[in-house]
Amino acid sequence: MPVVPCTASASRRQVLRLAAGAGFLLLAGGMLRPGPARAATFAAPPLPYAENALEPVISAKTVSFHYGKHTLGYFDNANKLVADTPLAGQPLEKVFLEAAKDPKMVGLFRNAAQAWNHVFYWSGLAAGGGAPTGKLAKAIETSFGGLEACRKALSEAAVTQFASGWAWLVADPAGKLSVVKTGNADNPRQEGLKPLWVIDVWEHAYYLDYQNRRADYVKGVLDKLVNWEFVAKNLG
Repeated sequence: MPVVPCTASASRRQVLRLAAGAGFLLLAGGMLRPGPARAATFAAPPLPYAENALEPVISAKTVSFHYGKHTLGYFDNANKLVADTPLAGQPLEKVFLEAAKDPKMVGLFRNAAQAWNHVFYWSGLAAGGGAPTGKLAKAIETSFGGLEACRKALSEAAVTQFASGWAWLVADPAGKLSVVKTGNADNPRQEGLKPLWVIDVWEHAYYLDYQNRRADYVKGVLDKLVNWEFVAKNLG
């Protein structure tokens, strides 16, 4: 199934069909969140904004490569690897969680999880930043003592993650928020935690813009690009 670019010419019907095929739901404002999949293969959702929408923190060139080569590449590989397996036709999230349990499916796990992780990452970014409100703000205050402490925890996790990986804001089954980091393709759902937001710290996420200055990339994202509405919807 072809990927439809996020332009004015792409109909809402096309966007919804692609998002559902990848196991994501399109929310108001163009955000994506996990939802039920209906297709036998995974269709990569289009970006919920223009490639230059995250500038100057993340350049259009980085977004073009990161989405067009890496994100779509994971979807392509996952589609190839899931074919003719017992997991074919299952939602993307279920595929990576089940594949994670089987050493023989490590390739499928890595690509399916990376596809899911990347769409979650793109959906959690929005120009302008802002601050959490309502239930989310209260949960952050209770769990961290305030927004700045939450940002500090996310920054420390992102900067200190050795090699490739992710820094996540998560909720446990009791609703308490915390920050965890995972390596490579791993996802907090494997540990029974609910992802609320994530920052990608694989080098391809920032190297064209920041080279080895990961901390500058992390600071820019946390200061200006966190989509707190997306976080709040994930918290529920």
